[in-house]
Amino acid sequence: MNNRGNQKDKTSLIPKTISIGFFAGLIWGTIAALAGYFNFTKVTPKSFVLRSWLQTTWSDQWLGEVISILIISLLSIGLAFLYYIILKKFPGILPGILTGIVLWFIVFWLFEPIFTNIPPFYMLDSDTVVTTVCLFILYSVFIGYSISFAYQQHIDENN
Repeated sequence: MNNRGNQKDKTSLIPKTISIGFFAGLIWGTIAALAGYFNFTKVTPKSFVLRSWLQTTWSDQWLGEVISILIISLLSIGLAFLYYIILKKFPGILPGILTGIVLWFIVFWLFEPIFTNIPPFYMLDSDTVVTTVCLFILYSVFIGYSISFAYQQHIDENN
């Protein structure tokens, strides 16, 4: 029994962080694709990941969307690790909301020249802006709240 307690102390949160990041990208990438399908936004995951570099017919169809969602899921693992390193000790949803807003500004303003398939910010319609801001916030809150909750749970178990 004592050996099990020591094993729990040595357990890290890295596997949880990986799964949180992957599933955040998978869930919210899929929701973003559905939002594009139902015309809530003109910007979908394939707009960022594939269509800015590939102008082929398959990248504009459902296969391009699925591949883009999987790539976003893998990239989300990196964001989850970054959140884990910097903000894991901050509980609640406010750090996630702020992270989502900052991430949106980075993607739509800072990286705007990289994503040639996406129109500049001032040319986006209000539906696209509101929908993408909300999706980025929900995505970041999912990552942030899940990681801070797992971290707090890990601290409580070890005390």
